[in-house]
Amino acid sequence: MKKMKLKGKKKIRIRYKIIILFFIFFLSLYLMFRFLVNLNININDEDLVNYLLKDYTKEDIIKNKVSDKLLTFFKTEQLLGMKKVSLKEKNMKVLKEEKSPIVYLYNSHQTEEYAKTTLAEYSVNPTVFINDYIMQDILNKNGFLTLVEERSITEIRNLNGWNYAGCYKASRILMEDAKKNNNSLKYFIDIHRDSLPHDKTTIVINGEVFAKIIFLIGLENSNYQENLKFTEEINKKVEEKYPGLSKGIYKKGGPGVNGIYNQDFSDYTILIEIGGNENTITEVMNTTVAISEILSEVIKQHEIQEYS
Repeated sequence: MKKMKLKGKKKIRIRYKIIILFFIFFLSLYLMFRFLVNLNININDEDLVNYLLKDYTKEDIIKNKVSDKLLTFFKTEQLLGMKKVSLKEKNMKVLKEEKSPIVYLYNSHQTEEYAKTTLAEYSVNPTVFINDYIMQDILNKNGFLTLVEERSITEIRNLNGWNYAGCYKASRILMEDAKKNNNSLKYFIDIHRDSLPHDKTTIVINGEVFAKIIFLIGLENSNYQENLKFTEEINKKVEEKYPGLSKGIYKKGGPGVNGIYNQDFSDYTILIEIGGNENTITEVMNTTVAISEILSEVIKQHEIQEYS
């Protein structure tokens, strides 16, 4: 009788343990879910990973033959066990294939971030750099060799003791160096992002969600009319193909502002803000792909006019 009672109590204890384990398990899942929600992490943005890796086979990835642009985007030297290719090595490789790069993409504010995302198994805070690599890929495929500036604006500022307002002075140094080493460069595109709320930087067009754009023209540049003319050509095509995507051209000048934004460097230097800090990578990517195709059209027209 006693043995039966002991067996009964043992069974009850086992059941309680199982119940407790299940409770802890589901509580952990709930807490993890709440944690991710609080971080505002989006887990449906693997489109970008597929886009960046589309030229690589499974075997390439296993063998660590992954593009350096992906490594730079993830900003880690440990991802897939590879080290980022230096700017000099990358540019030398590009110039071996084509000797006339004409487009230069850079970010005076390199640290501007978009909404957080897990990007499948990768946990990253995407920055404006992602626009450069998508744009570079499309421009290259359309026949316009494009260089992306990867050197650090922050390092240049620190070396010179400049505050954040010195970002444009730092990017000017890099622009001049790039032009010195690649005299064929003609179109200089500085890519930023806005800091307005999501509802102010997002639009749905034909069922797809896009991050809105805005162009900025500095009026303190004595030759700003030429930059404005080039920007208006791009903006007009954006409005024709994607009504509402562009918030227009913001002209900035007067006391207390930069007013030049390095646009005195050439007649084809433009500043474009793509989306805001609350936009997801998918929204930003949709816009950058669209803008890249439009840029290709406008550049093609200019090149045809110049050589006709």
